[in-house]
Amino acid sequence: MNKFLMSAAALCTLMVAPSIAEAAVRGYSTANVNMRSGPSTGYPAVTVIPYGSSVTINGCMSAVNWCDVSFAGGRGWVSGNYVQASYQSNRVYVAPDYYSGLGIPLVTFDVDRYWGTYYRDRNFYRDRDRWRDYNWRAQRPLPPPPRWDDGRRPPPPGWDRDRDRDRWDQGRDRDRDRWDQGRDRDRDRWDRDRDRDRDNARDRERERDRDQARERERDRDQARDRERARDQARDRERARDQARERERDRDREQARERQQREERPSRADRERRDERREQFFRSSREEGNSEQRRDERRCPPGQSC
Repeated sequence: MNKFLMSAAALCTLMVAPSIAEAAVRGYSTANVNMRSGPSTGYPAVTVIPYGSSVTINGCMSAVNWCDVSFAGGRGWVSGNYVQASYQSNRVYVAPDYYSGLGIPLVTFDVDRYWGTYYRDRNFYRDRDRWRDYNWRAQRPLPPPPRWDDGRRPPPPGWDRDRDRDRWDQGRDRDRDRWDQGRDRDRDRWDRDRDRDRDNARDRERERDRDQARERERDRDQARDRERARDQARDRERARDQARERERDRDREQARERQQREERPSRADRERRDERREQFFRSSREEGNSEQRRDERRCPPGQSC
């Protein structure tokens, strides 16, 4: 019997699916909220919807304030406490009393049908048998609806219109206060983020200045090292030039000494030669004189010999 009822409910749901798709409502997330795989915080999370993101509300449940939404090409469930919809140019939170006024259809949830349609590639799809027995209805029970068959007089016509107007006004004021609080909280967070970003930028600027100063100091040190190396190279070159000049002076001095040594024997030889020549001439004169004296003795002057 239960299986028959479940099959019938699934068939009815498939039959009314086009009308539900046509009645989808645009909504907005009021916080960074988890989009889950079922209408309870006990179900696995599918993704995170960022604050202020636009979602499509495909329908909500009457038993609990959970809505079937579409976001970024995926489907999942989000609590109505974190979803707002547009109503008369204002954003109001989604609640069971507001479904009809917001044009949100009522939907049901079946693990096998929903997970089989959208989560076949998810890891938790293998555990669908365990989640099939999960009692999500016990998470947020609602009070029973009012009854008028207990002897009390029924309300006058139009009571629900005034009640709904008061409820909408209260909800609008509450939503406006909540929106103002959220805006102030967001402004404070934005101010903190802006100050933090400014401080971070200032710290990065100081760190960049320090890096540039260190780079300039390193460049100056490298320039000084290069200048010192050039000075040392010039000193070494000058020392080599001086050493070569001293070597050339020493070579010239040695050549002069060798030349002087070579010239000294030649002068002595000339002196000895001159002396021998002088001796020869002296001996020649002496021989001539002696010859003349012999001739004179042999033939005295005044006589013919």
